[in-house]
Amino acid sequence: MWYEFLRFAHVIGACVLLGTGAGIAFFMVISNRSKDPRLIAHVAGIVVLADTVFTATAAIAQPVTGYLLTREVGWPLLEGWVLVSLCLYVFVGLFWLPVVWIQIRMRRLALAAAEAGTALPDAYHRLYRIWFAFGFPAFFAVLAIIWLMLTKPDLPL
Repeated sequence: MWYEFLRFAHVIGACVLLGTGAGIAFFMVISNRSKDPRLIAHVAGIVVLADTVFTATAAIAQPVTGYLLTREVGWPLLEGWVLVSLCLYVFVGLFWLPVVWIQIRMRRLALAAAEAGTALPDAYHRLYRIWFAFGFPAFFAVLAIIWLMLTKPDLPL
């Protein structure tokens, strides 16, 4: 029963990370296309909240449930696919942490533009390009982790 619970929690966490990440990206891209600072500020506020409530919670739960699963099943942490998954997880975190700060900054810049009745400043557009670029490697790394979890390939290290 414990194994089934851990496995369920781990899979749900992976779904939350993938789904929230994809949803956040979709809504930020669509709101950015509007060029409306008020809409962008509103959506960015929701995105920051979603990242805090869902992504951060799942990001904490994933290594905990993953570690407990490895202990339960008996896989060593240096097992090829487990180790590669852990490295990719750190890689994702290196992209996600700056993105959280970028989203907060983008929200502030959009809110300031909305309150002033001006267009979005150049700083917003620079941050958006970085935010957009950081999403791709993180998203594909999450897909790779899920593939590793499902297939558990024999990776000689």
